[in-house]
Amino acid sequence: MAAPTLLRYLATLASLALLVPAPATAQTDSYPNKPITIVIGYPPGGSTDLTGRTLANELAKRLGVPVVIENVGGAGGVIGAQKVVNAMPDGYTLLVGANNEIAISRLVSPAVKYQPRDFTPIGLIASQPMVLVASQKSGVKTVEQFLSLVKKNPGKFSYGSSGVGTALHLAGEMVKEKDGLFMTHIPYRGVAPLANDLLGNNIDFGVFVLSSGLPHIRSGKVTALGITEAKRSAVAADIAPLADNPKLRGVDIGVWFALMGPAKLPEPVRARLKKAFDEAMQSPELRKKLEESGSTVAPPNVDLTQFLNAETAKYKKVVDHAKITND
Repeated sequence: MAAPTLLRYLATLASLALLVPAPATAQTDSYPNKPITIVIGYPPGGSTDLTGRTLANELAKRLGVPVVIENVGGAGGVIGAQKVVNAMPDGYTLLVGANNEIAISRLVSPAVKYQPRDFTPIGLIASQPMVLVASQKSGVKTVEQFLSLVKKNPGKFSYGSSGVGTALHLAGEMVKEKDGLFMTHIPYRGVAPLANDLLGNNIDFGVFVLSSGLPHIRSGKVTALGITEAKRSAVAADIAPLADNPKLRGVDIGVWFALMGPAKLPEPVRARLKKAFDEAMQSPELRKKLEESGSTVAPPNVDLTQFLNAETAKYKKVVDHAKITND
């Protein structure tokens, strides 16, 4: 090829190269430039939904675009989580999820194929204890009475949770394991039917998320025996941790909420979301709303990957010991 022709050829290639867009750079540099969707794997009104909506409002202020909630209920949060796993990793579809769908479900159900590594962790939002309660029919008023009664009557009593393999179920099994109790687990399709049976004296004991149980406790319709985290909750400081009882030492499990994206989020997008998340978590309005709902706001800069690994290991011990399956 003659030199002038070669030069013209190279010049043409250079011109064409300038016309070719750089998709990843263009997309990440302008992120976000359209509404962001946060998927909640539960119907409106629950603790995960409240947490997600509270965070969404603050993120929208800092990202400059609408942040909308999409409730995708079903299978204990798994359907919503799977939707985010399958989403385009562009930062426009996120998950505010709880430990049920992020860490527990795959341990109890072979149908759940995703792993924690199929998400990009952005930040831990808050945690909330659960509470073990007794119905009026049981006549039990203290955790000591509960332990004595169940121990003396193996297999006679039962406790309810919001479903097989939920954090509430694992909390009940952890209590059983610590003192060698024999109680039957009754799974319900959510908190509402569990509450109906407890208030109707159709079941002896149950486990609630604290925010769901407090109205019934304060009204005197059920009796709080103790919370499942090792520290007292600021919103219910009068309810002692179950772990304060020597027979239940080591009971420490709560419900937590985290912001996640699909795996392989571009680093500039993840960093932009993390910056907005960190700023949002310092909002006095957000902190007040979460604390009033019974949650404890997570400390800053939690390594979410390490946290998930530790929590998953804890859940696996309970699942394996209790032989929990949800085939």
